[in-house]
Amino acid sequence: MTTWLDVPADHPFGIDTLPYGVFSTRDAPQRRRVGVRIGDHVLDASAVAAIGRDAGMVGDGPDLATVWETPSLNSFLALGRPAWTIAREWLTEILTDDVHRAGVEPHLIPLDRVTVHLPIDVADYVDFYASEHHASNVGQIFRPDNAALPPNWKHLPIGYHGRAGTVVVTGTDVVRPSGQRKGPQDPAPVFGPSIRLDIEAELGYVVGGATAIGSRVSVDEAVDHIFGVVILNDWSARDIQAWEYVPLGPFLGKSFATSVSAWVTPLDALREARVSLPGQADPPVLPYLQGDAFGLDVHVEVSLNGAVVSRPEHAGMYWSPAQMLAHLTVNGASLRDGDLFGSGTISGPTVGSRGSLLELTWNGTRPLTLPDGSSRGFLEDGDTVTMTAWAPGPGGSRIGLGEVTGTIRPAVPLEA
Repeated sequence: MTTWLDVPADHPFGIDTLPYGVFSTRDAPQRRRVGVRIGDHVLDASAVAAIGRDAGMVGDGPDLATVWETPSLNSFLALGRPAWTIAREWLTEILTDDVHRAGVEPHLIPLDRVTVHLPIDVADYVDFYASEHHASNVGQIFRPDNAALPPNWKHLPIGYHGRAGTVVVTGTDVVRPSGQRKGPQDPAPVFGPSIRLDIEAELGYVVGGATAIGSRVSVDEAVDHIFGVVILNDWSARDIQAWEYVPLGPFLGKSFATSVSAWVTPLDALREARVSLPGQADPPVLPYLQGDAFGLDVHVEVSLNGAVVSRPEHAGMYWSPAQMLAHLTVNGASLRDGDLFGSGTISGPTVGSRGSLLELTWNGTRPLTLPDGSSRGFLEDGDTVTMTAWAPGPGGSRIGLGEVTGTIRPAVPLEA
């Protein structure tokens, strides 16, 4: 499929991608609305939808012009999968059929003239722990005298509730968190800035189609609620985490910031990237976790100060996003438009495929050497971390997931 725009065939944001985001322009910085990226332009989605509505091009379908003239994707997410499918088909049509060019072209804005914003108002944020390699590595580091995997790990997708209010868009600086920490040999805990600040390379799944409390979403129904995918960096203060996480799990060591990419890649754009899960034969999962438990062949790249330090592969994840969503709701917990859940750190069997510094440096005991000759066990102030990702698309094309980047700023000093 080709577009009438001058977009190279190998562009990661070609006609097969069409991700959604929220943007504003220099001349109207307060007017945030939904945009669709195509090549190096952003399509003002509400403006072209208004043209289509007034011309009767969208028939009796949803009023996309209204839901896209809002400062988040939440109103669009609330419409559900049938509307998402109609919207994508319509966008594809107007960007491929030359008859629409005259009406659409004035609403294409060069990427360097827009500011991108957090694409959703995050309703709830849950982070899972779906990589067997990551869970095993963390177990060996934090619990060397016990089994690497907790006894429940292969029976259910483990997760924790994060803080929705500290999910930030790519490009947002991250302030080094402070909290309590206590090393194994320390006589008592101390308070201060984290000295083991880390990253976690993940995918985030954006949810729409709210459900009622007391209802459940099955594995097979999950695709009706998973709208799309973002790249997610779950910043982690390992020293704060290690002291606080027993017995209730992560809290302050995780809640200070979670960064996501600006563009939400629709699940429909990732059809060619669906793969089978690599395991789950022994032990078999319970019936409510069975069904269309698909994986995604997404290739992630992690850079620290411009140097690639890891290339995690999402295809190796043990648990499916559909299973995570089914488990999240099996107790009757409701879904809200704008819910976000993370895959957990994506890590593989080799050092170069590990998605956190905790694993890459084995808790700081094997520091990385960067091209400038400096070394890192964990992040220092001024460090910039960038994650990019792509997936296979139709006919050998690449589906780009964009990037998520953040720079570490010093901790806020304590008041005297």
